[in-house]
Amino acid sequence: MAVVHALQGGLLRSLQQSSITLTAAAGGARTFATALDKNVVTVEVAPYQTHKIEAPSTTVETTVGELAKMYYSMFRMRRMEVAADMQYKAKLIRGFCHLYDGQEAVLEGIEAALTPQDSIITSYRDHCHAVSRGGTVASVMAELFGRATGKTHGIGGSMHMYNRQHNFYGGNGIVGAQIPLGAGVAFAHKYKKEPNVCVAMYGDGAANQGQKYEALNMAGLWDLPVIFVCENNHYGMGTAAWRSAKSPLYYTRGDYIPGIKADGMDVLAVKQVVAFAKAHVLAKGPIILELDTYRYHGHSMSDPGSTYRTRDEINSMRQQRDPVERVKKLLIENGYPAEEVKRMEREVKQDVDSAVEAAKAAPIPPPEWLWRNMYQDPCDSEMRKVDGTHVKPTFDRSYKV
Repeated sequence: MAVVHALQGGLLRSLQQSSITLTAAAGGARTFATALDKNVVTVEVAPYQTHKIEAPSTTVETTVGELAKMYYSMFRMRRMEVAADMQYKAKLIRGFCHLYDGQEAVLEGIEAALTPQDSIITSYRDHCHAVSRGGTVASVMAELFGRATGKTHGIGGSMHMYNRQHNFYGGNGIVGAQIPLGAGVAFAHKYKKEPNVCVAMYGDGAANQGQKYEALNMAGLWDLPVIFVCENNHYGMGTAAWRSAKSPLYYTRGDYIPGIKADGMDVLAVKQVVAFAKAHVLAKGPIILELDTYRYHGHSMSDPGSTYRTRDEINSMRQQRDPVERVKKLLIENGYPAEEVKRMEREVKQDVDSAVEAAKAAPIPPPEWLWRNMYQDPCDSEMRKVDGTHVKPTFDRSYKV
């Protein structure tokens, strides 16, 4: 444990700088500086539940400046997803579309504890991850509209956003597929002797997948630096966790792999537990984190989200545990100027509105992009089209319209 605690100390001291660096790289967020930014804020978070490991401290230190950056980022996630909802209902966004509103504290807390050199891989609920990992609201919105200026050039769509340069490996449409892939990314970090980790995120609906347990076994055998994060939003599509899992204590289901359960609606609780987990996996191998969270929308836009849960339940979560409002309240309580909060909100709203209008005006990808870059060397092969004709795949990374 001495090694782990020593690593934790170094990580915790670097969290604020890492968070600021990543926020700037990911979204170009403006800094709303005030004289209060360096003021230290100490918060007590809810107790952690543990499996075969000591619990992190429930006392979390942050600064007013870091809280402001967290609020900006989380408010931007919320506004982007609400805008996507509106554009989907207007039939400008089509196909699969899984929204993240309600779960913002999970991703923001994770990013606050990582560096840009650490890796993240997630499921199809990936819009906000694309922004936090080097993208912009405009690139995400354009992708949702199927436009050439989108995050994956309008040919990936909602579920398949990706940014190799910023160590974001998607965006995976197959339930649970990202879990063994995340173990593989962690293996790459270890093989190259990099002091980094991979966070493999999945939902409670994927927690019963067989491939997860194969990945856990390999990660445990090889002491891979992987943090398996179960985002328990309590419903796998329309099925409540208690109906699909004999044991819904997901943090315990790694058996020989330690686990911790934390409040996934509290960004500071998430930041603390992920920093603790990063130190652990670099010293001793994998860990499972279960982050108790909640999605406000249905599973996807085709799911109204009200047939298997009551509106009272959803409203209760919004009123009592909303992760964005929690950070805003902390800011105001610690003297952050209300006019600065409103200024942040206005800028985010303008950014999101501009992104929507830019997506509407952006060009549609040309048809030939469908068969571009399927192979690095097509070897004169041909691809059969739906009309029975054949076309030769090409390789050209430029994607110029």
